[in-house]
Amino acid sequence: MSEIDRATMIGTHAIAHQRPPMPTSPDIRFWDKAARKYAARPVGDEAGLERTLARTRELLPAGARVLELGCGTASSALRLAPHAGRIVASDASGEMIAIAREKVAQAGVANVEPVQATADAVPEAPGGYDAVIAFNLLHLVPDRAALYARVRALLAPGGVFVSKTPCLSEMNPAIRLVVPLMRLIGKAPSVAWFDAKALEAEIVAAGFSIVERDRHGSGKSDPRLFLVARAP
Repeated sequence: MSEIDRATMIGTHAIAHQRPPMPTSPDIRFWDKAARKYAARPVGDEAGLERTLARTRELLPAGARVLELGCGTASSALRLAPHAGRIVASDASGEMIAIAREKVAQAGVANVEPVQATADAVPEAPGGYDAVIAFNLLHLVPDRAALYARVRALLAPGGVFVSKTPCLSEMNPAIRLVVPLMRLIGKAPSVAWFDAKALEAEIVAAGFSIVERDRHGSGKSDPRLFLVARAP
């Protein structure tokens, strides 16, 4: 995949966060407009995705209460559903959630609940969630510190925050020129630039303990950092 192709795919899930902690209206409109094409796009690295999902399944206790932020069309939630008690699959984009509801209904899955909501408005679980998941989301969040605080509040004591994030600063520097141009023509959302070390430091500063870090991509290099962080 070329670096320009990567740039067109950096926002693989809609933002579940605005200031603070929701997305801006232009970004929501971007994802609403892109939803159907996004849903029809094949997974770029199926083997890498399956490694991520397999490890996430292993982290879920029996009957797990799970919240996914920025769920997109609920593809990951549906694949995790057999291993969880209940999954709230949330996204700020109404069009993404409309597709998610269609997919959940077609699959006949009863324990996945698609919810259109930003991170600050998602339903809370009594006693907290066992896991909060954010795949391909954190680079889209304008105020990550507020999001981390919200995740801590949503988690049960000792719950896990599982994320997989494109670290754009580790990609070809030319992308810094490409993405703003794409935004001007409505082909990309707002994004943040950081590397893996900076992202991990942010999450630790928010009070989490990093218990696992990995890269699950099938290629020679993978800018997407998989992190498991535990709440106090």
